[in-house]
Amino acid sequence: MVSAMDDPGPAAPDRAGFRPAHAAPHPRDMTGPGPGGVIHVVGATGRSGLALCRALAEAGEGFVPVLRDAARWQALGLPGTPRLADLRDPAALRAALRGAGRVAACTHARWTPAILAATEPTTPLVLMGSTRRFSRWPDAHGDGVRAGEAALLASGRPGIMLHPTMIYGAEGENNVQRLAALMRRLPVAPLPAGGAALVQPIYQKDVTRCLLAALRRPLAGPETLVIAGPEAVPYREFLRQVARAAGLRPPPVLSIPAMPLRLLAPLSHLVPGLPSIGGDEIRRLTEDKAFDIAPMRAALGVSPIPLAEGLARTFGAAPSDGHAGGGRHAADYVQL
Repeated sequence: MVSAMDDPGPAAPDRAGFRPAHAAPHPRDMTGPGPGGVIHVVGATGRSGLALCRALAEAGEGFVPVLRDAARWQALGLPGTPRLADLRDPAALRAALRGAGRVAACTHARWTPAILAATEPTTPLVLMGSTRRFSRWPDAHGDGVRAGEAALLASGRPGIMLHPTMIYGAEGENNVQRLAALMRRLPVAPLPAGGAALVQPIYQKDVTRCLLAALRRPLAGPETLVIAGPEAVPYREFLRQVARAAGLRPPPVLSIPAMPLRLLAPLSHLVPGLPSIGGDEIRRLTEDKAFDIAPMRAALGVSPIPLAEGLARTFGAAPSDGHAGGGRHAADYVQL
């Protein structure tokens, strides 16, 4: 998501009920800020940002959503008067983050320099990165995460960048949902090296718990931390567990060398009902994505739930529980 949103000032609300960033605090913003001051959530309508805002609202903790689309926020019925800003607009972003006690940036890590420039040097920052930064295959997403991490570490500022593995179970998340849809259509699962590479997905509510813990944790300087599920499993086992949770028969795995799959992947968009798969996603399926989460447990006090339990919640949850499927890039089933 390219943006954050700000709404300026003590002026009267506009017709949609939103106030400018320089406005006096709205009563709905004052539902008990935490000891570190009011949290400004950048990217509040994204998947992780929205989950965080809902958790803060449930805890009765004041927050300011920073986003681009005021009408979208209004439709959610959540507390908090949004401030509208685009991350490409430094002045608007500074106005949106003015007075923040803490900032949770749930946007892509490549926007870290913009967040740093728009906040006071002493404002604690909690930023979202990605374990894609560890991939040996260069791509724009991973490069952006690495650049954002470097900016935070070079700043010397109090902040932490959380690097999650693949996130599943969020409202609108389409990783495991689309994978299940794919298995409904294919008689076999063609996987490079038979799906032997390790994956370690993390449940969205555990990501939210990590964000909350990081926001409440004293930060003296810049740091990074991987957050992941409790254990790594081969991709073929991940596939089987998704199938079981979705009420499907796990398909037999067909082991195919990565290169033929990469060459065939661009043709996937020609088959109705299949996700569009890129060759770079196939290539990343050959990488192990296994991480030690002892530092996560020690620093944040979060013990993530097992994959089988998270998948059961994901496929069994009603939309009101915040875990319905939705639209995302079709190739996300291999973007781990």
